[in-house]
Amino acid sequence: MKKFLPLYVTNIFGVINDNMLKTLVCFVAASWVDAEYKSLVVNLTVGALVLPYLFFSPLAGKLPQLYSKQQIIKIAKLAEVPIMLMAIVGFYFENICITICSVLLMGLQSALYSPSKYGLIKDIGGVKDISKGMGGMEAVAFLGILLGTVAGSFLAEDVSKEVYSMAFLLLAALGIISSFAIRAHEEPTPTNTSVNPITFMQQTAQIVKQHKGLPHVIHLLSLFWWMSASLQVALILYCPATLNLSPSQTGYLLTVTAIGIMLGCLVGGCLDTKRYMIAFTPLMGLIEAVLLIVVFAVPMSPIPFAICIALIAFVGGIFKIPLDAEIQKRVSSSQLNIVLAFFNLVSFIYIFLASATNVFITAFLPIRYIFLVLAIVIGLSSLIFIFDYKTVLCYIGRANIRLHYDISTQGRNVLSTLPTQNMLILPQHSAVIDPLILFAELYDVRLQPLVDDVYFRIPVIGHVLSLFDAVEVPDLRRSRQGVEKVRLLDDIIHTRLVQGDNVLFYPTGHITTNGLESIGSRHLAYSACKDLPSNTKVVGVKINGLWGSQWSRYGRTETPSIVKLLLKSFVLIFSGAILFKKKRKVSIQYVDITEQVKQWSQLQKMDFNRYLEEWYNK
Repeated sequence: MKKFLPLYVTNIFGVINDNMLKTLVCFVAASWVDAEYKSLVVNLTVGALVLPYLFFSPLAGKLPQLYSKQQIIKIAKLAEVPIMLMAIVGFYFENICITICSVLLMGLQSALYSPSKYGLIKDIGGVKDISKGMGGMEAVAFLGILLGTVAGSFLAEDVSKEVYSMAFLLLAALGIISSFAIRAHEEPTPTNTSVNPITFMQQTAQIVKQHKGLPHVIHLLSLFWWMSASLQVALILYCPATLNLSPSQTGYLLTVTAIGIMLGCLVGGCLDTKRYMIAFTPLMGLIEAVLLIVVFAVPMSPIPFAICIALIAFVGGIFKIPLDAEIQKRVSSSQLNIVLAFFNLVSFIYIFLASATNVFITAFLPIRYIFLVLAIVIGLSSLIFIFDYKTVLCYIGRANIRLHYDISTQGRNVLSTLPTQNMLILPQHSAVIDPLILFAELYDVRLQPLVDDVYFRIPVIGHVLSLFDAVEVPDLRRSRQGVEKVRLLDDIIHTRLVQGDNVLFYPTGHITTNGLESIGSRHLAYSACKDLPSNTKVVGVKINGLWGSQWSRYGRTETPSIVKLLLKSFVLIFSGAILFKKKRKVSIQYVDITEQVKQWSQLQKMDFNRYLEEWYNK
């Protein structure tokens, strides 16, 4: 964490100054106007700090195309001094316009260097330390919000202008000093984007869509900020009205909430370095939903209520960090600042929507229904995320499959490839469950599968296959209309391999009817191996233990229904009966057969198929 320290220190001084200035304006400057205008001053102040993110995030994304991220941070911190001097003048002359303008300029300064400071996390720590870096950065940010708000509240009570004027300048100076200590190896940003917000959104949305599933990550992460903003307003309204808490007691509860999120971010960052925590994000979302429903449905005294809110905040921090880290992991350093600027823009739109949501709910229903709406949205969004993000679905599928099967693997190291290599994976097909097992076990391997077209017509499974960019393979045993389409598959496979994709398909094209693999006269494997690119590794996969199971054709005349068997499996899991069922032992063996298939492909197709059959059945 030592290498991140200058970045953390720079960030926390800036966040403290932002929130201390905002709080002082809300308390001190608001006292300069008549009571009827106090609410207007507070809302203008809060809006002034966040409004620049909506309009200037595109410019923030473009700046690293012109200057290094370290330069941008240094310039931003240097600009903080004149902004603070402007705020001091506003307080000295008790000029409401000058003080609010200084808040607006601090919001602009923060918006312009936000993508750069978060973009430096990967540049400083590399891919392996992204989660720790993000966890620490977000924990520091929430700590800064907390300290700035508390310091502003304290300084607003009969403290001379000179004291908080010195505090503003001291924090700005410390931020400048720490910014010059940041060290990072940056990649250039070649992509050229517009500074027009609408054009920027269109351009960057296309970049984001190139990373399959990333729009869903940004959506779920933006929902976290929507929930946080809604929850903050709900607590401010709910605590005095329902729990009879004073403003200071409500402030303590908001402090506990901030501490909960901060601790959750730290824990999430540490956990994500040891486990694939993005797969647990839906679970964290569901836990939050349950806690919010409890807060909505169960009448509570202040202390149990505060405990529930603290737990919601803590789980929210764990929920957030893997999503933050996923953006950093998925996007190259050269495009990261653009995507982060896009995310800033989207998340602040969600924050503004939070206000509209709360106004709409409280216009028709009691305040506590805000908790119910938050629970429904976060819970459903978390469930949908499972079926919209491939690796999460695979990881969760893997956990459920291992409740049924005792799976052992051999030779998984052959799936490791050089940066210039890709793979052609050829598994045997003994049961309808083995593709699900294989995809789940290879959740961290990028795959391009060829799948029987019958599965594309099953609604949920068809959607899941689209996550893998699966290619439909017509079953010629049912119809000859797909002959031309099958012939096109040769070109598709070769093109994908040349492009560097990892292609997976079953040489037999169907599950075995007698326990032995029978390729017959099928030509896909032969054609792919005969015209194999020089950088492609061929991996054969043997799966033993599934023949004779309910998923196989053992004792059947037809292929078993995958939908019925999946439903039966879910019943076993949710009823708890799976705990009393003995696990079937299944072994998966990965073997590099590149040299063998190169030799076999010099023979005729039938001879190639026979050798491959013998290898599977040996």
